[in-house]
Amino acid sequence: MPHTAIEAQVEDGGSASKPQRIIKLSKTTDDSDKKVTNKRVKDIEICVPIVYGTIAFYLGRKASESQSHKWTVYVRGATNEDLGAVIKHVVFQLHPSFNNPTRIVEAPPFELSECGWGEFEIGISIFFHSDVCDKHLDLYHMLKLYPEDESGPQSTKKPVVMESYNEIVFPDPSECFFARVQNHPAVVVPRMPAGFSLPVLAPVENTNEKGRGDTKDHPLSQWFLNFSEADELLKLASARQQVQAHIVKLRRELSVIDGMPQPLKPASSYECT
Repeated sequence: MPHTAIEAQVEDGGSASKPQRIIKLSKTTDDSDKKVTNKRVKDIEICVPIVYGTIAFYLGRKASESQSHKWTVYVRGATNEDLGAVIKHVVFQLHPSFNNPTRIVEAPPFELSECGWGEFEIGISIFFHSDVCDKHLDLYHMLKLYPEDESGPQSTKKPVVMESYNEIVFPDPSECFFARVQNHPAVVVPRMPAGFSLPVLAPVENTNEKGRGDTKDHPLSQWFLNFSEADELLKLASARQQVQAHIVKLRRELSVIDGMPQPLKPASSYECT
């Protein structure tokens, strides 16, 4: 079953104040033939902050009755980093009036552009690499073409921007996934407990070799909303992960202590002077 999140509307332009939205994906059930190659790191959570949305430009004199706006829908990292290490592909479900309304984007940046005249809800299905999660995530986003302030003619230079922020949490990640994103800038990974180390794994595919997938120098990056809380949320998520790692360490220490024989209490004695 897919997991579903409802779009959180944000204000147009400038920075976006938002409630924190966390999507926690349930643990993947390992098949017997995957247990050896896809072992899991218990009591650990990996957090991936994402932004999804649309940017729409009015075509002005070039506009026609059926094509008044050019727009782009996308899924990007909250800090514009490459999401290819986590996301395998994204499916965008457009209005049935479009040719081939089901569009699959196989590599980052996960986006597509179209022209049209009407606003509608876009379905966004995110599929993850097999060692990340075997379930996909369904999101829904309302394409917005017209600004809230309709006084005067619509500008062809200033687009209408609509974005939403989410944090996807993966509990008990596989060792392969954990090893691949330990130092990834788009992913919040907890510090491992002292004395714990991952086994040596076979080299994983470098998703960056397929081409640059970040959106830092994207042609539309100047219009991406600046989520004013994003940095603070990332810091809080990192702190939460560190606390969780410390709890895991204490649990392991307690389990060792519980397994040791308890010393006998010394008998009471009196010292003679």
